[in-house]
Amino acid sequence: MTSPALRTLRRFPGRPLHSIYAAGLILTASLLLAACQKPQPQPPSPQVTVAPAIAKQVRDWDEFTGHFEAVDAVDVRPRVSGFIQKVAFTEGAIVHAGDVLFVIDQRPYQAEVARAEAMLEQAMSRKQLADSELERAQRLVSTQAISREELDARSSGRAEGDAAIRAAKAALEVAKLNLEWTTVRAPITGRVGRAQITEGNLVQTGAAAGVLTTIVSVDPIYVYFDSDEQAYLRQMRSPGQAAPDVFVGLANETGFPHQGRLDFVDNRVDQSAGTLRVRAVLRNDNHLFVPGLFARVRLAGGPQHEATLVQDQSVGTDQDRKFVLVLKPDNTIEYRPVTLGRMVDGLREVASGLAPGERVVINGQMRVRPGMKVTATNGTMVASAGGN
Repeated sequence: MTSPALRTLRRFPGRPLHSIYAAGLILTASLLLAACQKPQPQPPSPQVTVAPAIAKQVRDWDEFTGHFEAVDAVDVRPRVSGFIQKVAFTEGAIVHAGDVLFVIDQRPYQAEVARAEAMLEQAMSRKQLADSELERAQRLVSTQAISREELDARSSGRAEGDAAIRAAKAALEVAKLNLEWTTVRAPITGRVGRAQITEGNLVQTGAAAGVLTTIVSVDPIYVYFDSDEQAYLRQMRSPGQAAPDVFVGLANETGFPHQGRLDFVDNRVDQSAGTLRVRAVLRNDNHLFVPGLFARVRLAGGPQHEATLVQDQSVGTDQDRKFVLVLKPDNTIEYRPVTLGRMVDGLREVASGLAPGERVVINGQMRVRPGMKVTATNGTMVASAGGN
């Protein structure tokens, strides 16, 4: 095999050697350049997964933070003074109205009842004597054996006897009440707290009376939360319209699994905070809810409407804007700014910028850019775990 330069020398005999070599070099370079300009194979289109945006009938909700409070809460205080003789309940247990909680030393009050009973008997005896004297005076005055003044005095004695009996009966009733109050009973049904006074301690009544224990009702239970003005205006209802549904979730729960009803809206807006106090009531059959517990509250905010939903992972962030990548009919990528709404059953609502059925890139966003042609694989929108 001869080189291109030798073949050129043979074709052009008699020419200077350097010109022949130059021509050969030019020819060689041309061949190399032509070889380098052969069309190279195009790289394959990026692979992405797309899914159609979902259309679904949804209902708007307003979400708030609230706390549980008992429907009834009582600070149990002594109504008579004395030494605690017995603590008759288990701390933290459920007690019923009328159950014995504490017993205060009853002996002084039993003695007071006995004294009041004796005073009543004495008053009744005096009344009986006054009746007899009045009856005798009425017979004697007709024969003028006694004066009219004496008759009036006997009549006054009987009236005083009646008053003394009523006073003695009242004193006896007070003494019996005080004796009854030495047994401190639960005023409501609910969960009792710890005993803040133990056996052998002296308790006082009046301003010095301390709290013996506390009781809170358990079923039903209230949830209080503060609604902003915009939510309140959305929630305004005409007279007779049913109250909206209220759903509640605890801090360790997914979603809002507990349903209640709205039963109270305060009569004024707090101008400093722009909020309105609202209350819902829930059943608490299993005693899961405890007063003071944190609550997440969701309140129905209007009629159902059609929403466009995508999975949250398909939404990108471009500085202060949100966007999705949409697959066009020619398999190219389009950048689409969107306005997002709330989460609905684990999917993100798109308020504007996307129509139901448009195919959105849900996997492979980092491998493509707007205008690029791609190879698309169909997928489905996947709800995020714990989405509401």
